[in-house]
Amino acid sequence: MDLYINAIAHYIPEARVPNSYFKDVNGLDDEWIFSRTGIKTRSKAGEGENTNTMALEAVARLKDKLPFAIEDTDLVVAATYSPHDTVATAAHAIQRAYTTRAAKCLSVSSACSSFINAIEIVQGYFAMGKATKAIVVASEHNTEYCNESCPQSGHLWGDGAIAIAISTSPEGEKAAKILDIFTRGLGHIGKADTAVYLRPRHGGIGMPEGRDVFINACHYMIEGLQVVTESNGKTLADLKYIAPHQANKRIMATIARQIDFPEDRILSNIGEVGNTGCPSCGIALSQNLDRVERGDLVGLTVFGGGYSCGAVLLEFI
Repeated sequence: MDLYINAIAHYIPEARVPNSYFKDVNGLDDEWIFSRTGIKTRSKAGEGENTNTMALEAVARLKDKLPFAIEDTDLVVAATYSPHDTVATAAHAIQRAYTTRAAKCLSVSSACSSFINAIEIVQGYFAMGKATKAIVVASEHNTEYCNESCPQSGHLWGDGAIAIAISTSPEGEKAAKILDIFTRGLGHIGKADTAVYLRPRHGGIGMPEGRDVFINACHYMIEGLQVVTESNGKTLADLKYIAPHQANKRIMATIARQIDFPEDRILSNIGEVGNTGCPSCGIALSQNLDRVERGDLVGLTVFGGGYSCGAVLLEFI
């Protein structure tokens, strides 16, 4: 069964926090932060905004691009590791807002690979004949949980959301065929159990093992791209663009160098919005859709704390 992304939309809060803010908070200056992360500013949700409201805003922007009535959606999958509510999830908030009465609703969490895992869940529901029109939304409210005073990672985090529509028909203004999806758990490698954590009452988001994350992210984000390209008789050189998880500008530069890929075709927004978590690869693609042309192959690749990785190969039609 063929799957197509029919529409893509994103939401990023208006507020930006500059590097200079952290000088008095965790002692790091603009030059130090930028040289090591590529971040100049990061997005921050406003008063009254949260993971669910940002997801709803992304879907509101998606709605007018849909080739089907949003009420006909029969599957909503939300992806996040920073939920506003772990009972009434973002998926259920979307169902309520748009009265998608027949929709199955669920939320998935696999750190920064959660968005790719959510797409793979849709693939499974479609294969079982249990859904035909899906909305996947990924949303992170990192600034709600981050400990800004932490000199290791307090300055990394931004907020935002991505929404996509998936069906079995190649419809939409800029539709993309999903050629392959790959995910993998990596909890058994390196310092996966301690490298990244989110403990709301015990330190918030932390990344005490940044070097271990860096090394493994570079390796497994490339591996994911190799799996989805080779399974379709393609090579990494056939990719027009790569939209990676926006964890660190140096990770993206290292990946480009290791696979001899033009860095200007690595889609990136980390300089403006920081690390927006699992929506980040999708947001980067959404922001650059005007660069993508019919026939282009685009690879999404991610790495998440815990650890996990994933990749998707898209062909725009």
